[in-house]
Amino acid sequence: MFFQKNKIEDLKEEPLGYWEKESYMQIIPENPTKEMLDSVCERVEKIDGVKVVEKKELTENEPGKVKLNYENEEYVLGYYPSKFSVPEVYLNKNYYFSEDELKKLSSAENAITIFMKFNEDSKKSYHLQLKIALAIAPDLVGIMDESAEKIIPASWVKMAADSKILPGPNDLFTVQAVSGPKGEVWLHTHGLCRCGVTELEILQSDKDNYNNHYNLISTFASYLIDKKETFNKSAYIGLLSNNQPVVVTCVSWTKGLGEYKNLKLGNLKDRKDGHNSKTSIIFLYKSEEDEKNDKLTKVSEFNNLWGDNPIFFISNEETARMKELAKERFHFVKKMASNKENKIIIKIGLPVEDDDNLEHIWFELIEVEGSRFKAKLLQEPYNVKGIHEGYEAWYTIDDITDWLIYTSKFAVNPSNAYLLKEENM
Repeated sequence: MFFQKNKIEDLKEEPLGYWEKESYMQIIPENPTKEMLDSVCERVEKIDGVKVVEKKELTENEPGKVKLNYENEEYVLGYYPSKFSVPEVYLNKNYYFSEDELKKLSSAENAITIFMKFNEDSKKSYHLQLKIALAIAPDLVGIMDESAEKIIPASWVKMAADSKILPGPNDLFTVQAVSGPKGEVWLHTHGLCRCGVTELEILQSDKDNYNNHYNLISTFASYLIDKKETFNKSAYIGLLSNNQPVVVTCVSWTKGLGEYKNLKLGNLKDRKDGHNSKTSIIFLYKSEEDEKNDKLTKVSEFNNLWGDNPIFFISNEETARMKELAKERFHFVKKMASNKENKIIIKIGLPVEDDDNLEHIWFELIEVEGSRFKAKLLQEPYNVKGIHEGYEAWYTIDDITDWLIYTSKFAVNPSNAYLLKEENM
């Protein structure tokens, strides 16, 4: 086997696992029934925009298959009954689970596994898979996304599936952090292979820097999902404290390991049973000359340059998606504004003078009146002339690009608005 070889140059990627080739999810119904499995095809065909083209019934030895057309694209869905138990490590900190949800998940024993190959638009494919999960089991208590190694609460699934806006790229993967006894941290993703891109890793991180490294790997992963057709060798995804560009690249682990000596985590031993297929190690370029000569620099060599607030860029695609989601879920802002104990801030895009771009600035909500709202500027603009911190004005829903609600329990944004169900709205 590859891990027994001593020479780095002899290493080879292992074939993709089944969960990397296709997107695998376990649907966890509150009350699983035989009728759910028997009626998968009929339930899927009731999804808006779905037309079943062909089907193959589930048998004791073979999964059921449904070939379907959705928005002029063809997909093949597989499904079969499966056993379920909660892997604690999959209870991702990015999601909130109510006590009731946790109780139902911990007592669940049966699930329905669904799997499908993603088409070119990974976000659209993921969105469809969520819709399918909800159609098959409307009473689901959660989904175990096996490909991304996470469990998703039912409240998030239902809101995302019902939305007209696609999920964000960061919903399609997770970043896991493995810690060593001496503070070393190994960051790696799960879920990217099903999107047609490589999994990513950062080696030799540590407890002092892994938050910045987490943002780096997340930003690059989202970039790859949105830009996989145009990504070539490197990406300019941020700025360090000294305004040095963050220019990131990645190389296969079989090559990247050669840049490290005495590696404590992510070494050959750690790759005996995983992280040995299509996964790449992130490096940075220090200069245009380094990029031209493909001179790689370890991420850890930039640790003194992150500062307190490094800037990571969001793609134009993601900015547009976030704006539409903020608009779609603005009714939460209007509802929560009635409780004066909640603090609400809204990001508004203001036109830059002599430029076609917008500067996106945070305002504090003062009041809502019908389809418009009054807000106060919370910061000094960089490139918008004539207004200053404390400036007040009326705006409409079309002006917003994001919002944030501070309640007594949660900080809520458009992406995690499912949390407000816990506020008994």
